Amino acid sequence: MSGPLRRLGWWAADYAYALRWQLAAALDRTDPQRYATGPLAPVVVLPGVYETWRFLHPLVRALHERGHPVHVVTALQGNRAPVRDGAALVASELDRLDLQHAVIAAHSKGGLIGKQVMLSPAGRRVRGMVAVATPFGGSRYGRFMPGATLRAFSPRDATIVALTGSADVNARIVSVYPAFDPHIPEGSELAGAKNVPLATGGHFRVLADPRVIAEVAALAE
Repeated sequence: MSGPLRRLGWWAADYAYALRWQLAAALDRTDPQRYATGPLAPVVVLPGVYETWRFLHPLVRALHERGHPVHVVTALQGNRAPVRDGAALVASELDRLDLQHAVIAAHSKGGLIGKQVMLSPAGRRVRGMVAVATPFGGSRYGRFMPGATLRAFSPRDATIVALTGSADVNARIVSVYPAFDPHIPEGSELAGAKNVPLATGGHFRVLADPRVIAEVAALAE
């Protein structure tokens, strides 16, 4: 299969995955507290923009089955607020739960929030983060998007620029990203981090890649 056709197939499969799990999230009524127990290191799951934690329910369930207490930040809701505001909510939850040596598992914008948390005083509670398809350097498409929520992903956005220039915590970050990301043409490679490129494509369906669980387990266990 040629490169363009392969990318088209990845793109179609990606949106099919996103639609499936957005619908599942809309119907999901699971109490997240059922996942908050376990003998291993705690994991905090952070969704991407326009996602709730329920979009990441398969990841939450898989990590809990391994023995991790998994915590979600319901106050993020659909994760539309600015990155700094979202990070403040996450930091407050880390303090409220008095978590120690926590691992953050994040998707897309969630990885930006996670890095902001790691740079804050609450970062002392975080062992590290596995970020999946995160636009650490922004996305060139951001500047053309309608609404402040999506325009905030522009490489020129002040928060993106500040996060890019703050590399102190990069060594504690694992960045997992696809060979082709339709939302982040620049890719998600992060200088100084452990970078894990995958052989497949898509912004959403990579969440189901076994390597994601493996990297969280390696960091947490």
